[in-house]
This record gives sequence, structure tokens and C-alpha cells, in this order.
Amino acid sequence: MENNEQLERFFDQMKKQDEQIEIPAFPEVKIRKFSFWIPAGIAASMGFAFLFMQEPATVESAPPEIVIITLQEDENQNQHFTIEETTFLDTWESPTASLLTDY
Repeated sequence: MENNEQLERFFDQMKKQDEQIEIPAFPEVKIRKFSFWIPAGIAASMGFAFLFMQEPATVESAPPEIVIITLQEDENQNQHFTIEETTFLDTWESPTASLLTDY
């Protein structure tokens, strides 16, 4: 019990000493207002960028990669070459397929 009283007296003395300590004034913080020039500069930069934006270049069609040459026969038994140019092959016929149908 005596131990508790000594501790209480010790902390009471510390509290009294702390009350005598002078607390320094906290320095005022200067709050900078958001400058007008920052948003104005951003807006000017964006406006300037829009002046130099160009329309996208037109995409030219790809040159034909496949040339299909076929020999066709009309009703008078005249033969004509037909030339087709495409960029992809949508149908394919084997070179020996005509052996099955013609002979």
C-alpha cells in the first residue's frame, strides 16, 4: 500500500512540473490557395494540342494478294480466261478436281 502512495506522489510531482513548462506557440501554417495559373495553363495546353490534332489518314485498300485465273467455256464452245483479284481465298478447288468431273 505504501508503494502505491509513493507512486502517486511521484506522478503528482511530475504533473506539477509539467504544468510549469511553457508550451511554445505552434507556428501558423500558410495555406496556399490553388493558383489561377495552374488550371489556366492546363486549359491552354489542351487548346493548343487540339489545334495540332490531325484527322486520321484514310486507310488504303490492301493490294490484291491472290489472282485467280479460270478458263471458262461458253455455249458456242469458245474459251475465255476470267481473271479475278481478291485479298483472300474464299473457295479452293484442287487442281485435280477437274479430272473427276470432266473425264
